[in-house]
Amino acid sequence: MAKVAFLGLGVMGYPMAGHLVKAGHEVTVYNRTTAKAEAWVKEHGGTLGATPAEAAKGADFVMACVGNDDDLRSVCLGETGAFGAMSEGAVFVDHTTVSAKVTRELFSAAAEAGLSFVDAPISGGQAGAENGVLSVMCGGDQAAYDKAEPIIDAYARICRRIGDSGAGQMTKMCNQIAIAGLVQGLSEALHFADKAGLDGRAVVEVISQGAAGSWQMVNRHETMLDDHFEHGFAVDWMRKDLGICLDAADETGASLPVTALVDQFYKDVQKLGGGRWDTSSLYKRLKALD
Repeated sequence: MAKVAFLGLGVMGYPMAGHLVKAGHEVTVYNRTTAKAEAWVKEHGGTLGATPAEAAKGADFVMACVGNDDDLRSVCLGETGAFGAMSEGAVFVDHTTVSAKVTRELFSAAAEAGLSFVDAPISGGQAGAENGVLSVMCGGDQAAYDKAEPIIDAYARICRRIGDSGAGQMTKMCNQIAIAGLVQGLSEALHFADKAGLDGRAVVEVISQGAAGSWQMVNRHETMLDDHFEHGFAVDWMRKDLGICLDAADETGASLPVTALVDQFYKDVQKLGGGRWDTSSLYKRLKALD
């Protein structure tokens, strides 16, 4: 069993860190809001670090799940950052969805400090984190991945190295691109069914068993039809992720017309006051157009 630090106890990080304890690891946590870290320690045991550096000191592995590029830099670098306190040979695993640019920047900074850095963004939502069945897509050196994979396994259903540094983040972009189109398609199908006077639940029962079936259809159609969007992955975070995707598309020359359009639809949802609604609220946007 390993000595692990976990930085960031949001809706994903909080249960993920808990799974590490259940797996038998010695866990120290850090969170920007100290009360959240105190609550986690009260629930799971382990210890609390007042700064990322304090939490990371002496750890074999440091896992992070924070908000964005700037948040990640802040927990890695500087006087209170984890990199300065980590032991040579330790592995930093980043579960945040960030740009491949900051990933490669921190990969280089870690290497200069004698550390390893694995980008390991996650998919599966809050329920996946709570149930320990996340999909984890990784980039970085093979040796570092091989060390980290058994630790990540505590909360993963599948964990794969896709390639060198940044490959995990680029794969997560593929994930978000696919989700954006799927949720919009499902929203339009339910909207069409409603306009045609059909029972949306009956429609989904049939079409979900054929070529139209998807995770989004099975897991979100009921809550969409019930006008319930206070769960899951928030629109504000999805727009952050889609912005990363669109920036990367400009750099790589990829064409993402549907993604760009759905990003604007999510902007409409934000204008409706739905920044914290689940991403399936694209359906609510269509209803608001009636």
